[in-house]
Amino acid sequence: MMAVLLLRLAAPLQAWGGNAKYEVRSTRREPTKSGVIGMLAAALGRSRDADIADLSALRFGVRVEREGTLLRDYHTAAPEKKNVILTDRYYLSDAVFLAALESEDTAFLETLAYALEHPIYPLFLGRRSCPPTLPLLCGIREGTLEQVLHSEPQSRGLKSRGNVRIVCEVAEGGITVQDRPISFSPMHRQHGFRRVQEEILPSEEHDPMAEL
Repeated sequence: MMAVLLLRLAAPLQAWGGNAKYEVRSTRREPTKSGVIGMLAAALGRSRDADIADLSALRFGVRVEREGTLLRDYHTAAPEKKNVILTDRYYLSDAVFLAALESEDTAFLETLAYALEHPIYPLFLGRRSCPPTLPLLCGIREGTLEQVLHSEPQSRGLKSRGNVRIVCEVAEGGITVQDRPISFSPMHRQHGFRRVQEEILPSEEHDPMAEL
């Protein structure tokens, strides 16, 4: 039977890098698998050279609780006090996501849940300047990735007034993204390809008194 570890990814700022060159550090609209796997590896205390095959094998999905606003930060850096480097760094402001990791090994998910509550290294949402707000851990649920992301209730203060977007890793179909972490080694970072599919769920009729 499948089980799913659920994480609430929320912070004033998040940044989930995609195809970013040094001068422009972009962010995707939702958390990347490589970013979330990196956070799990940090919680477990693994070095950047450690094997992450067990983490990368987890099936990954995201439900967008609140899309957030794209924010641009104009940044300057002067490495070794030589030439000044100008960069544009993009963030998601006030976004909230429900991230899910699916596995048949419930004991492994329980190990990850414990590590997230007792992390060895600091946790951050894409960049070190983006620590998560608490609670981060939502728990473990029985079912498939799709079942859990469809059925998990939204927080009262986040009930959507628009359609709800779900992005899940799939075996076939969808689109291909280069977001499967193979190695986080600074000397040889590697990311493979995976397939993802986006689904739009119609919103429920909004009750303006429900949040009072």
